[in-house]
Amino acid sequence: MTLENLVRIRQLNDEPPDKREFEGLVSAAIDRLNDAENDVLAYASRFDLAYGAAHGLALAALRASGYRSDKRYLVFQCLIHTTELDKTNIRLFATCHERRNLAEYEGYFETDEQLLSELIASTKKLLKLVNKIEL
Repeated sequence: MTLENLVRIRQLNDEPPDKREFEGLVSAAIDRLNDAENDVLAYASRFDLAYGAAHGLALAALRASGYRSDKRYLVFQCLIHTTELDKTNIRLFATCHERRNLAEYEGYFETDEQLLSELIASTKKLLKLVNKIEL
């Protein structure tokens, strides 16, 4: 499904890119990503920070493309259209979104250092792609 189709079915909204917003999202994501690598912090905190960084970067890419969504999962799904990130990394973000929701809404949180490591690595890949975007 293209981004325009998502607008048509009211899953996305057209909204002109805002350079200041974009830069703020990227800056906050970089801070979160750096903090996520601090192994002094609890696993849950590091996961939240890494997930937040990934979401912020995905949202920045969507906003740079001229769209907005208030649905977290959709922001990740749109990466296939807003960046050159491969499907494997996008699926990883979807998995992390599911894990985040289980923890947030159902109180179930599983420590998985391998998943966190992959999330951080995928977020770094996304950061490189988002840093190439010019507004």
